[in-house]
Amino acid sequence: MALDTDTLLADLRALVEVESPSSDPAALARSAAAVADLIERRTGRAAELVEGPSGPHVRWAGGGAPRVLLLGHHDTVFPLGTLERRPFTVDGDRVTGPGVFDMKAGIVQAVHAVAALADPTGVEMLWSCDEEIGSVTSRALIEERAVACGTVLVCEPSADGGAVKVGRKGNGTFEIVVHGRAAHAGLEPERGANALVEASRQVLDVLAIARPDVGTTVTPTIAAAGTADNVVPAEARVRVDVRVLDVAEIDRVHAAIDAIRTHDPACTVEVLGRIGRPPMPPSAAARLLPLVHEIDPGLPGVTVGGASDGNFTAALGVPTLDGLGAVGGGAHADHEHVLVSTLVPRTDLITGLLTRLLSR
Repeated sequence: MALDTDTLLADLRALVEVESPSSDPAALARSAAAVADLIERRTGRAAELVEGPSGPHVRWAGGGAPRVLLLGHHDTVFPLGTLERRPFTVDGDRVTGPGVFDMKAGIVQAVHAVAALADPTGVEMLWSCDEEIGSVTSRALIEERAVACGTVLVCEPSADGGAVKVGRKGNGTFEIVVHGRAAHAGLEPERGANALVEASRQVLDVLAIARPDVGTTVTPTIAAAGTADNVVPAEARVRVDVRVLDVAEIDRVHAAIDAIRTHDPACTVEVLGRIGRPPMPPSAAARLLPLVHEIDPGLPGVTVGGASDGNFTAALGVPTLDGLGAVGGGAHADHEHVLVSTLVPRTDLITGLLTRLLSR
């Protein structure tokens, strides 16, 4: 049966209307069940739910020796209740709803691409439940299946204009915890050690670690301090997002952050976290991008700042091509959307890549 947009939209609605915030195992279990149901309906073969502490990952195998892994996640950054405020909506060429772009449309397109194959032998799909919070419970499984299959196609959203992603920065989140000493802010502030003031100095020190000239960014993102208006803060916490393009930068950044010292000797500081996802070098996609150009000669491959589970698979030396999912924009934001007119062509692109890979 020929693939049509209405069918893709109906399946996308079914996934989007089962909310799946990363921090809610019960919601993720419902989402995994919806993904598994879609896979079985479209491929005729049941998927396996791989239980874990965060919730279920969904794995499907087409039988035979594994050769290609379609990879992605079914969790989203949006809390329960977002759907009520921002329901699944099709308006002209835009479809919106929580998680529609990142990355439930990618799952739908991949499932239909597999279903379009005359013989899916050798194809696997893996949709994890914790990618948005670091893939702590899924990383080992992802790496195992990537090595077993030997080629990975990541169905995360595309880059601007539908470009595929051949490179990604590595990333990690750090937390700077400053311990000071509480005191009454009006009666005797001098008896305190102000953790908030110390943390503000630490933010400036951390910013100096960045090296934009080699693609290393260091961005403070969340801060919290204090307990009451009239109390000198005894503790402050600052979370910092770090992105690196060059693997050599990982050691430099770690050393620089580990060397952090307090300005106020009455305060102490501890640093938590590490760069957990290594960079995905463009070389990982070297043999896969030409296959894309056999199908669409004008489709570019770009390097982006965001990370995905493709970082893990590329770091193992497994050929990896990313950004094969939805075309649209607004990931993690209220204006998240997918372009309806791209759903069928993008699905055909994945089918074409699978066909070429399986024939070789």
